Amino acid sequence: MKKIPKELVVSLLAVVLGLIAGALFMLFTGNNPFAGYSYLIKGGTMSIERLGNTLATASPLILTGLSIAFAFKTGLFNIGAPGQVLFGGFCATAVALSVNAPKPLLLLLSVSAAALGGALWGSVPGFLKAKFNVHEVVSSIMMNWIAYWVVYYAIPAYFKGSFLETESRKIAHQASLRVDWLTKLFDGSYINLGLFIGIIAVFVVAFILNRTVLGYELKSVGFNRHAAEYAGISVNKNIILAMMISGALAGIGGAIIYTGNAANLQIGIVPTQGFDGIAVSLLGANTPIGVLASAIFFGLLYSGKGFMNAMTNIPPEIADTIIATIIYFAATSVLIERGLDKLKRKRRGN
Repeated sequence: MKKIPKELVVSLLAVVLGLIAGALFMLFTGNNPFAGYSYLIKGGTMSIERLGNTLATASPLILTGLSIAFAFKTGLFNIGAPGQVLFGGFCATAVALSVNAPKPLLLLLSVSAAALGGALWGSVPGFLKAKFNVHEVVSSIMMNWIAYWVVYYAIPAYFKGSFLETESRKIAHQASLRVDWLTKLFDGSYINLGLFIGIIAVFVVAFILNRTVLGYELKSVGFNRHAAEYAGISVNKNIILAMMISGALAGIGGAIIYTGNAANLQIGIVPTQGFDGIAVSLLGANTPIGVLASAIFFGLLYSGKGFMNAMTNIPPEIADTIIATIIYFAATSVLIERGLDKLKRKRRGN
């Protein structure tokens, strides 16, 4: 019988512990946790439309989760995903509002622009890390705010809407990732082609990391950059390349948010999907398939919490608390692994 991977056990335990903690929070607020979780799940799955909205919510999280996981696999912590999402979404929006072309070509150009924008934003922390050993956490956080202010001034200057300067013009259906057949299939939900882009990205990233020389070199640099350099691998090149790929993935997530889930880009808002990608990656054990499952789970929590609040007295913040608790347990996976090891040793002793 095939042994269950320890990472999967740890992730499942993190979810279970987070749900137990959420149940305790509900009890403390005088609510029934069974009813709460029932409505939470129904809110994301009870109809084909709600299921479509859950998958749409999960779609950008797949990309941002992959972005963080890819960086982790190469020994880097890309906390600049929010800025990469925002700038990638801005690039996609700029193309969508500026280029007149058939829909398939326009979507390809828009998503490609988002990937290039995210890669550009990721290359700066990568370059600073490679050349000057500037920690990528510090530099990528700074890039978040540079993206914020670039978009803040660029949208009103070049792409502002007719009535409000706080958002771009509406993206036409011709340039949107939403397609009629998919909208009808899911009964009017805002699901779009971003879901398929995310699924394709999962398999592409898995292939790169596990089946290519590039993936081997990137992971080698992440495991031990000195040993990799001794083996003849260009460490600096691979650090920059890893951050560019990570940034490109986050940038595509931005395209899904602003040209798929939404119809325009609002300024003054840092996309939370970039930070949520850290949680998705941790819960998914930094593996592409794990990220896919984790993103769908988070999509369910986000989609269902409003319905839970509407049907009960449970505040929607409880769902956020559950997510935060799951992140905590996923981040402290070392403690869970130690606990599992102790149980194994006790069983062997008996």
